[in-house]
Amino acid sequence: MDICNEDWADVLVQALPYFKQFVGKTVVVKYGGNAMLNEELKAAVMQDIVLLNTIGVHVVLVHGGGPEINAMLERVGKESRFVNGLRYTDGETMEVVQMVLTGKLNKDIVGLLLQSGGRAVGLSGVDSGLLRARKIDSNGEDLGFVGDVTEVHPEILQSLLEQGFIPVVSTVALGEQGDMNRYNINADTAAAKIAVALKAEKFVQLTNVPGVLRDVKDPSSLIKRIARDAIPSMIATGIISSGMIPKIECCFEALKGGVPRTHIIDGRVPHSLLIEMFSDRGVGTMIL
Repeated sequence: MDICNEDWADVLVQALPYFKQFVGKTVVVKYGGNAMLNEELKAAVMQDIVLLNTIGVHVVLVHGGGPEINAMLERVGKESRFVNGLRYTDGETMEVVQMVLTGKLNKDIVGLLLQSGGRAVGLSGVDSGLLRARKIDSNGEDLGFVGDVTEVHPEILQSLLEQGFIPVVSTVALGEQGDMNRYNINADTAAAKIAVALKAEKFVQLTNVPGVLRDVKDPSSLIKRIARDAIPSMIATGIISSGMIPKIECCFEALKGGVPRTHIIDGRVPHSLLIEMFSDRGVGTMIL
């Protein structure tokens, strides 16, 4: 569909207040789901992030990689094992996790950002001691090298942002002081804690669902805004359920830590990040 010059001008004028609001501010984006698997959507996400960076928004991209880890484990003949929904990560699996997240996916994303005209730097939670984690279990059952983030040291990210770079973070963490093990950590949780440490203006999770739905079978039942005080009752009544609970909990943790706005948006919508940030239309659920 052709858009006339007047319409283009109108779009830009409407976006101007949002440009002013976010220039010089930090936005942490958790990247995963279908937006990470579909090549066209992946390209759109990279373009969005480069555009944000170009106009002066400080973007930190945090990524997971569960499907890619599963595929690599299958290729090497290592069976994936889950305990209460969490991946059991023995020594061999941890080597694969680190290889896939830090060695492959992270560099693939950096390469795509560079090809889109951005200035990106890839690092893991181990680099410069960015993320420290302690070993966790699940209801007393051992999970192997699975950890929970206990410390964030954001100085390396702050330095890169000040120089105009886009930091791309893979979620492998170093153990706490005296523990030289590396841990597989939840990317949503890590991204939320990085957002708090950086005093980010926004924390955005790109997912493969429209957002929070009143009826999971009805995409038109999207809830566009949720007040943090309403979260416990929405979980109790089942409106927020299943895999959406940990995502909402991460948003809640970011809000408690001082991040003003958190979002769960549909990464399947091309340029959903720009639509969310620079218009009043929205493409997901805002939790505030």
